[in-house]
Amino acid sequence: MFTAIVYVLTSGCAWRDLPPSFRVPFQTAHRRFSQWTKDGLWRRLHHAVLDELGSQGLIDWSRAIVDGACVRAKKGDL
Repeated sequence: MFTAIVYVLTSGCAWRDLPPSFRVPFQTAHRRFSQWTKDGLWRRLHHAVLDELGSQGLIDWSRAIVDGACVRAKKGDL
């Protein structure tokens, strides 16, 4: 299940195009992805990976990027 979900997320294919070799109905994979997202699994997994890599000194923070949002200024505002 996990591999099928990661495949869809990294390949960009539609859920309905999930290859049959995963032996998981696309509806089930999507439903599980939605539930895991709601449960915060991806956030927890991300933090666990960062914690593990950080504890081993494998993260080069000098190359970190902070993402931000840009919004259009209202008319006349700078």
